[in-house]
Amino acid sequence: MKTLLLKGEVFSGKGEGAEFTKLPWVRKQIKEKLGFTPYLGTLNIRLTERSVILKNLLKNAQGIEITPAEGFHRGVCFKAYLMGLECAVVIPEVQDYPENTLEVVAPTKLREHLKLKDGSIIEIKVLLEK
Repeated sequence: MKTLLLKGEVFSGKGEGAEFTKLPWVRKQIKEKLGFTPYLGTLNIRLTERSVILKNLLKNAQGIEITPAEGFHRGVCFKAYLMGLECAVVIPEVQDYPENTLEVVAPTKLREHLKLKDGSIIEIKVLLEK
Protein backbone atom coordinates (compact mmCIF):
# COMPACT_ATOMS: atom_id res chain seq x y z
CA MET A 1 0.00 0.00 0.00
CA LYS A 2 1.37 3.41 -0.96
CA THR A 3 1.10 6.36 1.40
CA LEU A 4 1.06 10.11 1.01
CA LEU A 5 2.35 12.25 3.86
CA LEU A 6 0.60 15.62 4.15
CA LYS A 7 1.62 18.37 6.54
CA GLY A 8 -0.31 21.36 7.77
CA GLU A 9 -1.68 23.49 10.56
CA VAL A 10 -4.86 22.86 12.56
CA PHE A 11 -7.44 25.63 12.31
CA SER A 12 -11.06 26.21 13.32
CA GLY A 13 -13.67 25.84 10.63
CA LYS A 14 -17.21 27.14 10.33
CA GLY A 15 -18.91 24.09 11.85
CA GLU A 16 -19.97 22.74 8.48
CA GLY A 17 -18.13 19.46 9.13
CA ALA A 18 -20.32 18.82 12.17
CA GLU A 19 -23.45 19.40 10.10
CA PHE A 20 -22.16 17.00 7.45
CA THR A 21 -21.14 14.21 9.85
CA LYS A 22 -24.50 14.51 11.61
CA LEU A 23 -26.43 13.39 8.49
CA PRO A 24 -27.70 9.79 8.82
CA TRP A 25 -26.70 8.81 5.26
CA VAL A 26 -23.17 10.13 5.83
CA ARG A 27 -22.80 8.32 9.17
CA LYS A 28 -24.09 5.08 7.66
CA GLN A 29 -21.72 5.17 4.68
CA ILE A 30 -18.67 6.06 6.77
CA LYS A 31 -19.47 3.18 9.13
CA GLU A 32 -19.99 0.73 6.25
CA LYS A 33 -17.13 1.89 4.01
CA LEU A 34 -14.48 3.06 6.50
CA GLY A 35 -15.30 0.88 9.50
CA PHE A 36 -16.04 3.52 12.15
CA THR A 37 -18.83 5.84 13.24
CA PRO A 38 -17.59 9.41 12.84
CA TYR A 39 -17.38 11.92 15.68
CA LEU A 40 -19.73 14.83 14.98
CA GLY A 41 -17.30 17.20 13.34
CA THR A 42 -14.10 17.29 11.35
CA LEU A 43 -10.57 18.39 12.06
CA ASN A 44 -9.56 21.15 9.66
CA ILE A 45 -6.00 21.29 8.42
CA ARG A 46 -4.50 24.14 6.37
CA LEU A 47 -1.93 22.41 4.20
CA THR A 48 1.56 23.64 3.42
CA GLU A 49 2.22 24.65 -0.20
CA ARG A 50 4.06 21.38 -0.84
CA SER A 51 1.22 19.35 0.67
CA VAL A 52 -1.33 21.16 -1.55
CA ILE A 53 0.62 19.87 -4.56
CA LEU A 54 0.70 16.35 -3.08
CA LYS A 55 -3.04 16.51 -2.24
CA ASN A 56 -3.72 17.05 -5.95
CA LEU A 57 -2.45 13.49 -6.52
CA LEU A 58 -5.59 12.30 -4.72
CA LYS A 59 -7.71 13.51 -7.65
CA ASN A 60 -6.38 10.60 -9.71
CA ALA A 61 -6.31 8.05 -6.90
CA GLN A 62 -9.00 5.50 -6.16
CA GLY A 63 -10.84 6.69 -3.09
CA ILE A 64 -13.92 5.59 -1.20
CA GLU A 65 -16.96 7.40 -2.53
CA ILE A 66 -19.58 8.86 -0.23
CA THR A 67 -22.69 8.82 -2.42
CA PRO A 68 -24.74 11.94 -1.70
CA ALA A 69 -28.42 12.22 -0.96
CA GLU A 70 -30.31 14.48 -3.34
CA GLY A 71 -29.25 18.10 -3.00
CA PHE A 72 -25.80 17.30 -1.58
CA HIS A 73 -22.34 17.07 -3.16
CA ARG A 74 -20.29 13.93 -3.65
CA GLY A 75 -17.25 13.33 -1.52
CA VAL A 76 -14.32 10.96 -1.70
CA CYS A 77 -12.56 9.57 1.37
CA PHE A 78 -9.16 8.04 1.92
CA LYS A 79 -8.19 6.02 4.97
CA ALA A 80 -5.48 7.74 6.95
CA TYR A 81 -3.56 7.85 10.22
CA LEU A 82 -2.99 10.92 12.35
CA MET A 83 -0.43 10.43 15.12
CA GLY A 84 -1.17 6.69 15.03
CA LEU A 85 -4.97 7.04 15.15
CA GLU A 86 -7.14 5.65 12.38
CA CYS A 87 -9.12 8.32 10.58
CA ALA A 88 -10.02 9.39 7.04
CA VAL A 89 -9.55 12.47 4.93
CA VAL A 90 -12.60 13.74 3.10
CA ILE A 91 -12.29 15.47 -0.25
CA PRO A 92 -15.63 17.23 -0.89
CA GLU A 93 -16.43 17.76 -4.55
CA VAL A 94 -17.68 21.27 -4.03
CA GLN A 95 -16.96 24.12 -6.43
CA ASP A 96 -14.58 26.72 -4.95
CA TYR A 97 -13.58 24.43 -2.06
CA PRO A 98 -10.17 25.70 -0.85
CA GLU A 99 -7.32 23.57 -2.23
CA ASN A 100 -5.24 24.13 0.89
CA THR A 101 -7.89 22.72 3.24
CA LEU A 102 -8.08 19.12 4.37
CA GLU A 103 -11.01 17.71 6.38
CA VAL A 104 -10.39 14.75 8.67
CA VAL A 105 -13.07 12.50 10.18
CA ALA A 106 -12.41 10.03 12.98
CA PRO A 107 -14.29 7.99 15.58
CA THR A 108 -13.12 10.40 18.29
CA LYS A 109 -12.71 14.15 18.75
CA LEU A 110 -9.17 14.48 17.48
CA ARG A 111 -8.53 17.90 19.05
CA GLU A 112 -9.15 16.55 22.54
CA HIS A 113 -7.68 13.08 22.08
CA LEU A 114 -4.41 14.37 20.58
CA LYS A 115 -4.36 17.66 22.53
CA LEU A 116 -4.41 19.75 19.34
CA LYS A 117 -5.27 23.42 19.11
CA ASP A 118 -5.35 26.06 16.39
CA GLY A 119 -1.80 26.42 15.11
CA SER A 120 -0.73 22.86 15.96
CA ILE A 121 1.45 21.46 13.16
CA ILE A 122 0.59 17.89 12.18
CA GLU A 123 1.43 15.25 9.60
CA ILE A 124 -1.22 12.87 8.34
CA LYS A 125 -0.47 9.64 6.49
CA VAL A 126 -3.02 9.03 3.71
CA LEU A 127 -3.30 5.45 2.41
CA LEU A 128 -3.53 4.96 -1.33
CA GLU A 129 -4.61 1.83 -3.19
CA LYS A 130 -1.92 0.27 -5.36
